[in-house]
Amino acid sequence: MKLELRGITKRFGSLVANDHIDLVVEPGEIHALLGENGAGKSTLMNVLYGLYRADEGEILLDDVPQHFRGPGDAMAAGIGMVHQHFMLIPVFTVAENVMLGHEDTKALGRLDLNAARRHVREIAQRFGFEIDPDALVGDLPVGVQQRVEIIKALSRDAKVLVFDEPTAVLTPQETDELMAIMRQLRDAGTSIVFITHKLREVREVADRITVIRLGKVVGEASPTATNAELASLMVGRAVELTVHKDAARPGEGGLQVRELRVLTGTGAIVVDGVSFDVRPGEILAVAGVQGNGQTELVEAIVGLAPRVEGSISLDGTELVGKSVHAILGEGVGFVPEDRKIDGLVGGFSVAENLILDRSSDPAFARAGTLRRSALDSFARDRITEYDIRTQGPQTAAGTLSGGNQQKVVIAREMSRDLRLLVVAQPTRGVDVGSIEFIHKRIIETRDAGIPIIVVSTELDEVTALADRIAVMYRGTVVGIVPGDTPRDTLGLMMAGETEPEVAA
Repeated sequence: MKLELRGITKRFGSLVANDHIDLVVEPGEIHALLGENGAGKSTLMNVLYGLYRADEGEILLDDVPQHFRGPGDAMAAGIGMVHQHFMLIPVFTVAENVMLGHEDTKALGRLDLNAARRHVREIAQRFGFEIDPDALVGDLPVGVQQRVEIIKALSRDAKVLVFDEPTAVLTPQETDELMAIMRQLRDAGTSIVFITHKLREVREVADRITVIRLGKVVGEASPTATNAELASLMVGRAVELTVHKDAARPGEGGLQVRELRVLTGTGAIVVDGVSFDVRPGEILAVAGVQGNGQTELVEAIVGLAPRVEGSISLDGTELVGKSVHAILGEGVGFVPEDRKIDGLVGGFSVAENLILDRSSDPAFARAGTLRRSALDSFARDRITEYDIRTQGPQTAAGTLSGGNQQKVVIAREMSRDLRLLVVAQPTRGVDVGSIEFIHKRIIETRDAGIPIIVVSTELDEVTALADRIAVMYRGTVVGIVPGDTPRDTLGLMMAGETEPEVAA
């Protein structure tokens, strides 16, 4: 089925999320929609799927205009979507999830689960999936859950499939398997829209590439285009994608974590028996699929976890039991994974955010009164040094772009007298140009002799920054390996396989 979007425009108040976007996806084609977070990709697909109604433009399927009042109309027309966050019921079986919303019934309205099971088996056999129709979805690995989403869409006779950032929760091996599935679907005649911001993946699987920036189509590209060419289209300027760093020269001391256990308020163990060291002048990257204890590990180090057992020592000072304020006072810089909730106060100015926990510091306050001139001078210096794109120090931080908000957080934390830097998801939701800048500053901080922990679900980022990599799976560290460990090996470890050669 041919899909065509003509002049799609979607506004949210004064914000134009999609600005007269044209897109054509031919039958049996994988068409990648490439752009940074916030570029308008998901908004466009939500218009296609009937979740939003366009302010202008039209959708055509096989040259016939469509008028979708909701997702039901889009599905009935042959459009399916595989969401980044799965739309599945964990306590239902595969068959029950697949039939949900268009249930087969027998006499007296009883559900025909046998028909659903047969349907699942037929689709699974066609594409070589190994899926038990009676398995509970909550018991399945995320890669298999994603196949259930695909089966669910195909069971409704989808001719156009939209994959919205589908690799965000997958290991490298699961990503490769998904790419193979997408090629199978394409070869069977399905039209595929692949939404992503990952250059390597789009070059690997796409037949054509459309690049969106700030809500507009800024160009089309071939999969033979280089990463640098695609990145420059996304950002609008040339970008250095390679992280340049010399070999680490670790010093003595730093952070020592021993037999760390983190428990939830209900007593569930989310980090179990984790031990590692991070020495001055090295980066330890923590890799793993989201939800395997990385967030809780970081929270324990900075004093945010409710229940912690074991030891976290920084240059001989025990951190377990100290408050967040006391830990920051020990020289710990912390970049949280969600800048909007945990890293910034959106209504405060850029200047105020740059000294959030230091407003009583004698450099900025005297006799309980904030020294505005000192604060503005400090803020202007940081704005220049960290290339924060803002109208000035008094601009509300919440009005900045994602990349510039992240730079504010990075600037604040790296302006401390650091003894340890903990950075969680350092480049989530920022543009390629800001990624280049943030990576450079992290390396500079490491070269200044600071121990650094980087937590990232982006494997390319992990391998680019890390001197050593700790891989987490279900709350444990399954191995600590050199930073140049192959992606395939890391992927197996992320799925729970212990690496036999574990670096000390």
